Amino acid sequence: MQLTDFLEIMNPDLYQVLKQSVELGRWPDGKRLSEQEREASLQALIAWEFEHLPEDQRTGYMPVSCKSSQKPVQTEDEPASILRFRDG
Repeated sequence: MQLTDFLEIMNPDLYQVLKQSVELGRWPDGKRLSEQEREASLQALIAWEFEHLPEDQRTGYMPVSCKSSQKPVQTEDEPASILRFRDG
């Protein structure tokens, strides 16, 4: 079966099963994915995501932003400190 044929029958449920199988390295029946199966499955996931998911929900998405444009995140009241330890 060609990738284009597979993508035509792929639905959200099949996508989830395929995604979980790639993540775990095993099919739902417990059988390990071969390297070839893993690569083909990952290609199908990425192609399906491109057509059906917003960019920020796709595999490998990384937001594009400049670090200087981000506001500092303050998680605690006290600032963190870095300690250096020296040998001897």
